[in-house]
This record gives sequence, structure tokens and C-alpha cells, in this order.
Amino acid sequence: MAAAGPGPISKSIHIPGEPSKTSTSMLETGTELIQNFAPIKNVHEHLCAFHFYAHDMTRQIETHHFCSHINEDVRQCLLYDSPEKNARLIGVEYMVSEKLFLTLPDEEKKLWHSHEYEVKSGVLFMPGIPGPIQRQGLEKVCKTYGKVFHFWQFDKGDTLPLGLPQLMMAFTVDGQLHEQLATDVQERYNYSFQEEREKRQYMSGPDYGINPLGNSWTSGKGLKTVLRETDCQRTEL
Repeated sequence: MAAAGPGPISKSIHIPGEPSKTSTSMLETGTELIQNFAPIKNVHEHLCAFHFYAHDMTRQIETHHFCSHINEDVRQCLLYDSPEKNARLIGVEYMVSEKLFLTLPDEEKKLWHSHEYEVKSGVLFMPGIPGPIQRQGLEKVCKTYGKVFHFWQFDKGDTLPLGLPQLMMAFTVDGQLHEQLATDVQERYNYSFQEEREKRQYMSGPDYGINPLGNSWTSGKGLKTVLRETDCQRTEL
């Protein structure tokens, strides 16, 4: 049974600023016809999953990933608070294969989390994609590690991306994800974590097991971004 927690975050928080003008829309139409937006057009995959702040598991976020492959070992994802047209860009995630993760310095590994539980439990899924097709892609994700920073703390009600980017983590066992978040997502997408979980049990995680330096919060100590004043290196004129 998942822990009790806050309900879904409202997507209707007011963002300050004047409404877009007709002239702005016309300019956007013109640039869209001329520029190619190649990096954006390379996005080929929409994943829905959940993150929590690396220093505070009680703050949990439904996160929509729009991902592209750089190669077979690296993918990069733009993170939004919803899949809607007016969604807020709230962060980024990089995913790497186990092979690349194992080459990282030990201090760097602490910033990354595993995906095995997310995938095998069914809580990470591709909205609208039939199960058999999802599973083909997620077999690879199950073996990867991810590094996530969120820039917009909309769960606090921030109407702009205030403060420092914060490291996020992902769940590793049952009972961590808030019940209300889980229920809301399953109802909206007519999707069952449990049904999909049963169909994914054949999948396997990292070949060498989940590295103990990943999922650093499991040590009982979270990671929180802070600013530190230091000497500024400048080019002499």
C-alpha cells in the first residue's frame, strides 16, 4: 500500500505576464516555416513517471519526459509538468547505459538513480502506447541510470522557476509513491500499474546489479543544491 500524500498538483497556477499578442503569434508562424528545430524534432518518446526531491521524498512530482536518443547508450529528456500544450518546462533528465554509468567517478554516481523498479513496477509508462510496444523500449530503460534536475518548483506554488535547480530521485520499492498520485494517473490514462507490472516481470535490471553508489538517498542522507561564494576567475583585459 502506497503512503498517503498530497493530491495531484493543479496545472492552472497563474504564470505572470501579458497574454501573447497577435504580432508574437505571427512571428512564431514565420520562424516555424524557416527554422528547422532539429533537436526538438528528434524527440520520439513520451514517458510518464514520478520524481521526488533528493532531499525530501514527501515532495513527489508527476513528470512527463519527452526524450530523444543521442546514441544507444545516451538519451536526453525534456521534462514537463503535463503533456498539454501549455505545459511548463520543469527540468531535464539524462539517461545512460550501465556501461557508461560504471565509468563515472564515484562522487558523480551519487547524482544518478536506477530505473529498474520504476519499469518493473509499471509506474513508468508510455501514455497511449500499447503494452507490447512499450515493453520493447522499456526493456532497455530498465537497465539504465538517470540524472535529473528540476528547475521549477511548481509543487510549492511557484509561478516562475525560482531558486536553484534541485536534484531529483526516483522510487526503488513499493510504498514510496503517494497513493493519490498513483490513483490519479492511472484513472486519467486508463492504465493499471499492477496489470503492467505482472507483464514486465521477465525484464532484468543492470547486469551487475544496482550500483550501491546510485540512489544516494537510500543511505539516509539526501542531496540538496546550495550556492557557495567563491573567487570569480576573470580574463585580464
